[in-house]
Amino acid sequence: MKNILIAISLMLALGALPASSQTGLKRVYDENIDPMSQIDHALVKAAAEGKFVVCQVGGNWCQWCLRFADFAERDTAVSKVIDENFELIHVNYNPRKAKEAPQLQHSATLMERLGNPARFGFPVFVVLGQDGQVIHIQDSSFLEEGKGYDKEKVLRFFNNWTPKAVNKQ
Repeated sequence: MKNILIAISLMLALGALPASSQTGLKRVYDENIDPMSQIDHALVKAAAEGKFVVCQVGGNWCQWCLRFADFAERDTAVSKVIDENFELIHVNYNPRKAKEAPQLQHSATLMERLGNPARFGFPVFVVLGQDGQVIHIQDSSFLEEGKGYDKEKVLRFFNNWTPKAVNKQ
C-alpha cells in the first residue's frame, strides 16, 4: 500500500496523471469526436438560434481548462450569458498525442481554421460568427484571478462578444 501511495504521489508531482485526476474536476473534452465536425454541428445549431459559437480550445490534460468549465457551469450569471448568446463547445486539442502525419495535419488544419489560437496558451476561447469566421480570440490569462477566474472579467468578455454587441449598428 505504501508503494502505491508513493507511486501516485510521484505521478501527481510529475504531472503524469491527467488534470482531472489531480483536481477532481469533471472531464469536459470528448477526445473521441472529430473537432472539425463538432464545430460544424455547433455552427448549424448556433445559426438556427441566432447565437455565436465559442470554442474553448484545450483538453482534459489542462487544469485551467477544467477549472474554467467548472467555473462557467457553477456561476449562474456566467452560465446565463453563455446559454443565451452562445453555443459553447469544448474543442479537444492535444498536440502531444498527434504523432502520425495525418494527425499532425488534422491538428494543424484545426488550428488554422480557428485562427491559430494556440499561441495564447490554454484554454483559449475562439468566438465564431454564424458564418464560421473567427471574430475574436480571447487569451484566458486575462480572465484569471489567483487560482481561478474573475467573474467580472469573464462576464465582460462574454458580454462584449454577444451577437447583439457585435452586430450593433
